Amino acid sequence: MRLGRRLKHQRVDESLSPTEMSVLGTLARCGSATPGELARKEHVQPPSMTRIVALLEAKELVRLEPHPQDRRQKVVSQTERAEAMLEESRRKRNAWLAEQAAKLTDDERAVLRAAAPVLEKLAHL
Repeated sequence: MRLGRRLKHQRVDESLSPTEMSVLGTLARCGSATPGELARKEHVQPPSMTRIVALLEAKELVRLEPHPQDRRQKVVSQTERAEAMLEESRRKRNAWLAEQAAKLTDDERAVLRAAAPVLEKLAHL
C-alpha cells in the first residue's frame, strides 16, 4: 500500500483525484463506455460516476457522445489531452520506479521478476 501511495504522488496533474485518474485509466485500458459501465468497473454508484464524468468533461479530459443504439444513453471517451496526460504520468511513475529498483540487489530484483505474474493477477481479480 505504501508503494501504491508513493506511485500516486508521481502523477502529472495533481488537481485530479485518484478516482478521476482511475476512470481515465479504465477508459485507456478498456475503451469508451457508458457511465453505467464505468460505474460497474470502478465499483461506484451510477450517480457518483455521473458526477465524476461531469468533472472530467469540464476539464476537457473526456467527451460524451450519443450511444449508437440507445439514444437515452451517452458514451464516454477520453480526449487526446487525457491520453497525453496519462502517458506523461506513466512515464514519470516508471522513471521513479526504475530509480528505486536500481537501488535493489540482483537477488531482490530476481524475486520481484518472479512475483510479477502473481501481482499482475491480483491486480485484475
